[in-house]
This record gives sequence, C-alpha cells and structure tokens, in this order.
Amino acid sequence: MFVPKTHEEQRNAIALACRVLANRGLADGILGHISLRIEERTLLVRCRGPQEQGLAFTKASDIRMVDLDGNPAAIGELDGGYAVPNELPLHTELLRRRPEVNAVVHAHPPQVVAADLAGIAIRPIVGAFDIPGARLAAGGVPVYQRGVLVRNHTLAGEMLDSMGARPVVLLRGHGLTSAAKTVEQAVLQALSVNVLADLAIRISSAGGHLIDLSDSDLAELPDLGGTFNTGTAWRHELARLGEIK
Repeated sequence: MFVPKTHEEQRNAIALACRVLANRGLADGILGHISLRIEERTLLVRCRGPQEQGLAFTKASDIRMVDLDGNPAAIGELDGGYAVPNELPLHTELLRRRPEVNAVVHAHPPQVVAADLAGIAIRPIVGAFDIPGARLAAGGVPVYQRGVLVRNHTLAGEMLDSMGARPVVLLRGHGLTSAAKTVEQAVLQALSVNVLADLAIRISSAGGHLIDLSDSDLAELPDLGGTFNTGTAWRHELARLGEIK
C-alpha cells in the first residue's frame, strides 16, 4: 500500500479518507474529522473553512497543520477563515496519551448511534464475513457514556479513560472515535463497526437473537495480512469514490 511521505501527499490522503467516510454514510452533513500525527507534537487535521460543504467534498486544502495545543504549526495554516474542529482535544489528547497511534477518526454513524441507544453492543456476531471486524469486536468495543461535545481536555480525558487501549470507542448519543497507526486502518475500523451495528439492528428487528461467534471459530479465522486487510480494502474504497479507474 502506498504510504504518503510529503505533507502534500498526507493532506491528500486525509482528504480522500474524509470522502470515504461520507461515501459510506458515516459522516453525512458537515460533522466529523480525521487527524494524522506527522511529528511528535504536530498533526494534520481536517478543518472547517469559510465555504464549508461537508466531508463528502473535502479537499487537500481543508487539511491544516497544528500542534498538540491547537496552534498553527506553520505560517498561514489557519489563514483564509479556517478553524480547527471544536473537538480538536479529542484528537490531541488521544495522540498525547497513546504514542502507538498516529491517526484518529471521529465520525457520527447513525447506525452505530442507534444500536448503542437501543442497548445493542458491538459483538463478534460474524466470522469470515469480516475477519478484521470480528477480531475487533471480540476484543470489546467500549462506550463513553456521556453524549457531549468533546471540546476540552477534561472531556477528552474521560473519553480516553473509557476507551482504554482499545482501537475504537463509541460515544453515547454521538458517534465513534477510531484510532490506528494509519488513516486507512482507522477508517476501515470505523467501517467494520458500522457494518456490525447495522447487522445487529437488522437481526434484532427481524426477531432474531445475537449470538457471538464461538472461540473455536474465532481462533480458526486466519490473519490475511495488511496487504489484503488494509491495502486491497482501501483500494476498493477509493475505487468506490471513482479515484481509481
């Protein structure tokens, strides 16, 4: 999988990821954001501009560089009426606390919110249908119980206490936060959680009962590797956007 090296490539990669989120229905409207650590105290983050149109229309120019305190990390980064997300502390506190994480996705998937409010947890109900999703769910998907805007360090700390060392946390009545080494991994994790939430709602609505995959079946699921799980999966997402001909 191509790994962006320059800041221009990284901005474009984040913009594409934002459009993938919107294309998949996880970030309808103008809410949601993605960040990427590029140095120890510096990150690129999707900001809101004066002509904001939503994540589906994100351009590389909407991705701006700031430090962990939310200050512009380079001259002109917040010129032109651009502003960092209100929930920037969600990103910066996560990057501070978890050095193994480089990318953070925050989105508002309706299916995830609906499942959580219905008391339906994200569980490993599928097997080979989505192996990375099954493994993620088997490890548990915690829930931050407050339906608030995570706009300061205190609230971000509460969310991270709920999240622990897990890759994804749900936010009650709000959405989810996904963390990974790469933007692509963080987005694909969010997609898996959304699919599991959608399946759980459909099963429950049809009068069915959610049954976790057995430990023996989970153990039998192979690790198909990053080339397939991330590389091939991400090319598919870009193709859906028309970015690959």
